[in-house]
Amino acid sequence: MLLDTLFFLLNLLDVYAAPQQVVLQAPALTKPRKLHGRFLHITDMHPDPFYRPKTAEKTSCHRKKGKKKKNDSGFYGEPYSDCDSPFRLTNFTLDFLEKKWASEIDFVIWTGDNARHDNDRKLPRTPVEIYDLNRAVAAKMNSVFTSRGIPVIPSLGNNDVWPHNIMIPGPNSITNEFSSIWKTFIPFPHLQIFQRGAYYAVEVIPDSLAVISLNTMYFYDSNKAVGGCMFKERDDAGNLQFDWLEVQLKGFRSRGMQVWLSGHVPPSPGNYFPECYVRYVELALRFQDTIVGHLFGHMNADHFFFLEANDLDFFEPVSVKGNAELFHTLISDFSAMPKAKDLSLDDYVVINVSPSVVPNPYLPSFRVFSYNTTGSVRALKDRKHGHHHGNSKDKEKQCKLDTYRETWRCQLNETWHSDPEGPARTNRLWTPLGYAQYYIPHLEEANKTHKPSFKLEYSTYVPAALEGKNGFHPVPPKNLPSNLKHRHTPYGLEDLTVGSWVALAKQISSSKKLGSFFKTYMYMS
Repeated sequence: MLLDTLFFLLNLLDVYAAPQQVVLQAPALTKPRKLHGRFLHITDMHPDPFYRPKTAEKTSCHRKKGKKKKNDSGFYGEPYSDCDSPFRLTNFTLDFLEKKWASEIDFVIWTGDNARHDNDRKLPRTPVEIYDLNRAVAAKMNSVFTSRGIPVIPSLGNNDVWPHNIMIPGPNSITNEFSSIWKTFIPFPHLQIFQRGAYYAVEVIPDSLAVISLNTMYFYDSNKAVGGCMFKERDDAGNLQFDWLEVQLKGFRSRGMQVWLSGHVPPSPGNYFPECYVRYVELALRFQDTIVGHLFGHMNADHFFFLEANDLDFFEPVSVKGNAELFHTLISDFSAMPKAKDLSLDDYVVINVSPSVVPNPYLPSFRVFSYNTTGSVRALKDRKHGHHHGNSKDKEKQCKLDTYRETWRCQLNETWHSDPEGPARTNRLWTPLGYAQYYIPHLEEANKTHKPSFKLEYSTYVPAALEGKNGFHPVPPKNLPSNLKHRHTPYGLEDLTVGSWVALAKQISSSKKLGSFFKTYMYMS
């Protein structure tokens, strides 16, 4: 009864929430918003209406066990556990963002998983519950952000569908339901395509900067209801989405715009169907001069990795699914990168994976990026001339074989566009400058009288930048600790261009101290 009442009240809030994001559909008719040069990335909230304090982790923090068993789940959530978030935690997080950040950011990238995991056999999930949980969180996001004119760009997570991990090609009940739940977030011109595939684009800064929300369910290799982007299956849901994405990127590029790609499941050999992975890598590299960054969630572990041109060669990259091996795999990959004289930045794209709000398996967190809002747009005519990815003799030989002839590796021969002077490669207008990551340490100590507290875990900036070098504060001083320590600025990056990430990866792999920082932040311990 209490749960039904909660959903009823939240649904009312949804009805009376802010109007649809029409400001982005008719920029000529509206006054341009003042830009703060910052945006929020938040992911994997996993609210659980059945969470109860002082219950057992073995029951997903739903019930008590015998007297000899541990019944110690926290009031605001259980850190380093398999339990999901109480509404108390998700509401506290969004209330904190409303108080401290809503007046400081330009848009919100929100990458999915707004329902609990299906890990309690005594309380199986239902489609109604999943939609109600998503509706509740969407209502709160509307209240905190959209009502202030801040665009919110959500993506579908693998736990936002029923059955878990399974989504058939659209239109279907899922796309229809989320068309309603996210009606304030999806620009009207994209509504029809969203109802087909649950992907869309939003011009967060009209005619300048866009965010594309991908439906990674159609690339995710755990979804056995789709074909996996096989070349011969041109009507496969994944292929149709990539065809649409290619059209979007060509259109934005021709208009001189920059784009963030966002989604739930990050593109890796361990997550995507092989042919879907090839298509993502090829598009990411082909439009390196247009895509300013890639943001994902799902993994619940803070890290970054690279897509490389040699991923399109004929060999099977190492597949890693578990976080236990993730750190060592990344260090190995970073160590294997070529020396500077042998490395072409045209051949690299960085993928950023943010940790989760849910304290499963680590601690609640979110990330605020800053980006350059000064300078002029680089004209299309001034960009570097396109180039082809070199076809080796080995590849030509392989592509003559029946096994490989009709694969995407052998069919993708479009001109690639990279630009050493573009925003992804050098600090100019729309270049990402860095991010600050916040988390709740000692979550287990919070109770009815002692609320939790978000703290700055670390940032990517040099200390001088946080002090307001050049008159810009990437993090508002009110949101910084009074005493900045080295652990708050371990990486010291001037910006988040491809070259900065490559240099950081090499430093992490060669420095035990920096590698230790990287591992500590990845696992929040």
